[in-house]
Amino acid sequence: MKKTEILIVGTGAVGSYFGGKLVRENTRVSALCRSDFDIAREKGLEIQSYNGDFVFKPAEVVRDAADLSVVPDYIVVCLKVLPDINIAGMIKDAVGPGTAIVLIQNGINIEKAVADAFPDNELISGIAFIAISRVQTGIARHTGSGKLILGNYPRGVTDKTKLLADIWLNADVPCDLSEKVTRERWQKMVWNAAFNPISVLGGRADTLQMVDVPESEKLVRQVMKEVLALAKATGNELQDELIEGIIDRNKKMRPFKTSMLVDYEMGRPMEVDAILGNAISIARELKINVPRLESLFGLLKLQDVVKKTRDSS
Repeated sequence: MKKTEILIVGTGAVGSYFGGKLVRENTRVSALCRSDFDIAREKGLEIQSYNGDFVFKPAEVVRDAADLSVVPDYIVVCLKVLPDINIAGMIKDAVGPGTAIVLIQNGINIEKAVADAFPDNELISGIAFIAISRVQTGIARHTGSGKLILGNYPRGVTDKTKLLADIWLNADVPCDLSEKVTRERWQKMVWNAAFNPISVLGGRADTLQMVDVPESEKLVRQVMKEVLALAKATGNELQDELIEGIIDRNKKMRPFKTSMLVDYEMGRPMEVDAILGNAISIARELKINVPRLESLFGLLKLQDVVKKTRDSS
């Protein structure tokens, strides 16, 4: 039986974890990476997990999509959503007529550019719920969760999507399917838009600290309410009870640093536009007032400019 060919694009913490889990007897998993290229090719990428350590050793490691020896059945993109990363240009030489493109990325309204570039290919939108960070080159530390939600963009679930979900499920990765994946993205945005920016602007706060201080918990709730209003305006209505559930879970679970805070501390670019900018653009288009989102966005942009000025002086 022919093995399912999978290409992981981006071998940071998320890509290494979910890519490593895809390695099964009936799959052949390769990786497109640059900063981790030598380590990935020579000894593989190490995941230190509370569920058990493992190493992701790709079948092929390439710097450019054109170097891949096969046409993949799936291209799984696990890159940060940043303005200077052209995903369509990066993967185009590996995309075949039957290739499904999978985006496991943060943010809202992130799929359109890839959908427009490859209108004849299936586009699968993926949402990850995982506490994982890269602690050094080639090594990631996994401290919690590891769930995925998959659905075809803009809606529906195909057999090809179900097959990919089954591969992850057989590797003990919880993987739900959703006919309305855009709604699922808005649901994660309720958490992302509040916790990620406030963790950076609030003095490097962890998840528990943000809901343990009454004043910051109030801000978290206000930001979440603005996201709920935006989601409703786009036809993706979410229940108000979602906020209470998120606050309660984060008070009970082990505290951790958000992905944006980890990027900030490591001096890496933050996903400010994907998490806040795109939502604010939608709000402006729909003439919806989102003052807290605007404030967080402005402060993060200012912080980025100040940091660059300091680094260059």
